[in-house]
Amino acid sequence: MSGIAKVRLPRHVARVKIHKAIITAAGKNQSSLPLQMLVDRDGVAKSALAILAEEITSAGIEEIAVIISPGTEKSYVANAGLHARRMHFIVQPEPLGYGHAVHCAAEFTGSDAFLLMTGDHLHISQTGQSCAQQLIETARSEKCAVSAVQATHERMLPHYGCVGGHRVAGRERLYDVDAVIEKPTPTEAEQRLVVPGLRAGRYLCFFGLHVLTPAIMGILARQLADPAVTGNTDLSGALAELVHCERYLAHELKGLRHDIGQRYGLLNAQLALALSGKDRDEVLTQIVELLAQSQA
Repeated sequence: MSGIAKVRLPRHVARVKIHKAIITAAGKNQSSLPLQMLVDRDGVAKSALAILAEEITSAGIEEIAVIISPGTEKSYVANAGLHARRMHFIVQPEPLGYGHAVHCAAEFTGSDAFLLMTGDHLHISQTGQSCAQQLIETARSEKCAVSAVQATHERMLPHYGCVGGHRVAGRERLYDVDAVIEKPTPTEAEQRLVVPGLRAGRYLCFFGLHVLTPAIMGILARQLADPAVTGNTDLSGALAELVHCERYLAHELKGLRHDIGQRYGLLNAQLALALSGKDRDEVLTQIVELLAQSQA
């Protein structure tokens, strides 16, 4: 496959407004995570789903498809609040993998580029722009598919898809993607995913945020129709094929991801939200007092 020339198809991002988003929330042990309650930056209690929806709509997205497991729609509608009116709830009938879940929204996205988010990740921007806004701006300016990534220590490789590539000339945080591997071993990562300029033992792992062109739905459809493919279909396999079809970039955003499905992940996400919000000083004071009490 490496001998196939890339066919650059940027027009889907260049000429069409990115006005659709997908949130995947049907995975095993994932379906309840977007319904978890947190306190946002403004001190308001709301579900992770509502926080994700706010990030999406603030980036100018008009429609959201939420991929859910059977029997959960009522809970999602209840926890989406006012955002439910712009949501399309699409049931993934069987747990056939992340790639299959994304493809469940193929009719919804049609011929449009789209924003893709996972329902078990929250993103905390370190700038005035949300992480979704940063990524969409890059996709529009570069006129291609872009995945958000974060430099991640090799001990976390079993939890994430990972990309290898090289820096785009003149762009500090932007990379041309050469390879994509889902949950690589340290040996695989060392052989295929080392990115010049990153600290030793760190790799560019997915952030739970992508802007993708319609080409990805075609690739997923072919993979799902292949009789040789059995079991779960992951998105990383389709992205690995996308590398050979059109220009595909990775953007190291100015922000941090928080996987609320990990051990203490919900706690870490809540602390990150609180420390980025209006009650930062109060929260810091409470943390210091709690630490002092634990040492007493």
